[in-house]
Amino acid sequence: MDTPEQPQIYLITPPSIELSRFPDRLARVLDGAEIACIRMALAGSDEDAIARAADACREVAHARDVALVISNHVLLTQRLGLDGVHLDDAARSVRAARKELGADAIVGSFCGNSSHDGMTAGEAGADYVAFGPVGSTSLGDGTLAERDLFQWWSEMIEVPVVAEGGLTPEIVRSLTPCTDFFGIGEEIWSEDDPLAALNTLLAAMA
Repeated sequence: MDTPEQPQIYLITPPSIELSRFPDRLARVLDGAEIACIRMALAGSDEDAIARAADACREVAHARDVALVISNHVLLTQRLGLDGVHLDDAARSVRAARKELGADAIVGSFCGNSSHDGMTAGEAGADYVAFGPVGSTSLGDGTLAERDLFQWWSEMIEVPVVAEGGLTPEIVRSLTPCTDFFGIGEEIWSEDDPLAALNTLLAAMA
């Protein structure tokens, strides 16, 4: 029997980044753990602020061969030299983003707890689908993406899946057999030592 591969870590930035501190914190996490991809999930639409944050994060990420995608700003993706885009509107923008960015860019889609939206996104060309929140968080309307959804998806659908939102060691342990990625953000950045917080979650995958 092959042991199933462990899920990979997909890091999500805080909604606002302190440029004097965050790049160093990010570098420390990347140097201390294996990270598959980083999503810049910045709030607001101040293009200049987004560009400065992207430049700082891209420098840290690309120096370590880690891909960097941005939430929703399809048109900024190429201008800022990023690797792709993460869309928050389920399957609605996937086809247009793929057309705009080309075959090599990463295009991901957040689909809440809807397997239908996930399948539609996959058919439209998404490289991965994210479901969540999986635990209690103030995001969204409180509807959770249940373990059954991940179990079904991992058995039936080939598009990689990300579990995110409200992760705890218990939830990580439960979802490890049936997700490809854990999307980890606020769970670690709200702590004084993000790497230690990440390692606590990683330990639950064992």
